[in-house]
Amino acid sequence: MSKMYLIIVVSLITANLSNQGNMIQKSKSERKSLRTEWTLSDLPGRTSEGVQIKGKPGTIKFKNNSAISFNGSSDAIFLESMPLAWCEQFTIEVIIKPASGGNFEQRFLHIGEVQGDRVLLELRSTEAGWYFDGFVKVGDLEKALIDQQLLHPFDQWYHLAYLVDNGKLETYINGKKELESYLGITPLRVGKTSIGVRQNEVSWFKGAIYKIRITPEALKPKNFMKY
Repeated sequence: MSKMYLIIVVSLITANLSNQGNMIQKSKSERKSLRTEWTLSDLPGRTSEGVQIKGKPGTIKFKNNSAISFNGSSDAIFLESMPLAWCEQFTIEVIIKPASGGNFEQRFLHIGEVQGDRVLLELRSTEAGWYFDGFVKVGDLEKALIDQQLLHPFDQWYHLAYLVDNGKLETYINGKKELESYLGITPLRVGKTSIGVRQNEVSWFKGAIYKIRITPEALKPKNFMKY
């Protein structure tokens, strides 16, 4: 092999590797641009964009902003949106204030199908406090990350996170990991979103939510939303 030919081959390989690196970097940038972020106080003004308001959700203060309150029996928001479609990795974050006096089982975020493939972020309300439940179902596989010993006080603001990373499942509260497990699931494909209740209008949430952010990556806690 001549030196000139070798130089050309090495140059082509180097250029190809550089292009692959650019493609990977572009892919990360594109994924970030696909991030979904809902400030809930903005949603009632977007009914022309596939947002439906159920009941009469109220408004409360969150720092210098507004959050939406749910009465635990008839308030909810429905969206013609499926932000998890085809994602093998994702992070769902919610800034939330659970209130005392609600039903035992409460679904505050439902993404996917009504009875089929879905992700549910839930809580269980007890006299002693509440505990987090992150649930996913795809096909015949399902998993709930839940531990009734991990109780938290009512009427305080929290940051909750639910991560799926190519089969690894994790839940976090205020940046601290609570539970993890593994489930070899394929990505969800179709569905809609409800906030404040399950999509078939059972298990109503009592409390307030300021913001929901969904990122098509498995974020590190240092990259979670600041609150």
